Amino acid sequence: MAAVAAEFGRDLEQDFVIVEKLVDHARSAGAALLALPEACLGGYLLSLDGASDDPGPPALELDGPEIRRLAALAGDMTVVAGYCEQDGDRRYNSAVCVSGDGVLGNHRKVHQPLGENASYDSGDTFRAFDTPAGRLGMLICYDKAFPEAARALALDGAEIGVCVSAWPGSRTNAAADLAEDRWKRRFDLFDRARALENQVVWLSANQAGTFGSLRFVGSAKVVDPGGDVLADTGVEAGMAIADIDVGRALEAARRHMGHLRDRRPDTYPAGAPRT
Repeated sequence: MAAVAAEFGRDLEQDFVIVEKLVDHARSAGAALLALPEACLGGYLLSLDGASDDPGPPALELDGPEIRRLAALAGDMTVVAGYCEQDGDRRYNSAVCVSGDGVLGNHRKVHQPLGENASYDSGDTFRAFDTPAGRLGMLICYDKAFPEAARALALDGAEIGVCVSAWPGSRTNAAADLAEDRWKRRFDLFDRARALENQVVWLSANQAGTFGSLRFVGSAKVVDPGGDVLADTGVEAGMAIADIDVGRALEAARRHMGHLRDRRPDTYPAGAPRT
């Protein structure tokens, strides 16, 4: 499995050049599943203050030619990528999962940080779905800050969680060394916690470099169901690659202490996931 930290911008054709190189690299490394960052097709927002002079990324339709192009590049692999989704007069910050057979799943970002709601409508569901790599659930960036989101996917049978992000460094008291940034620390903590508490394999992809006023923390990684990081790019652009047997990893993690099995939903407050 592979997760990417890379820099993407508004030039969609250039983004596809980068995607093709990354897919080829992952395929040559034997990866069956590749996670690309949030907004890798068309770039993210220039800032998070709702700046009105930012036209935003190009809006793509789920059944449009760009997503079909992505599926063709995926071929025998399963690929997750972020894009701006057009649905009628609404735009969503979305992630799509494809293989050479077409679209396997789509997720619209539910939790919107700061001024992101000025550019996108919000999604309203968390669903897992079957892929050649295993049953998978997707989150986008700020979604992973909410334990209920990842838990909803795990309760829907997700064996693999994929979170694609455009997660920047702190806007205040920014660290000179991005590796020491407090928002990077939170990014990493959320990845490990979501994997451990749900005992799932976790892939985290992120933008790298800079875009507009944002400086991204990179830190793509693969995390096992015990919360241990198997591969990590650090703050630089790169690809985290790990060899993991999903079924065996889940069985080992859940054999004695099964966090999903041992839940007591009858004791939890109203509104908590109870399935």
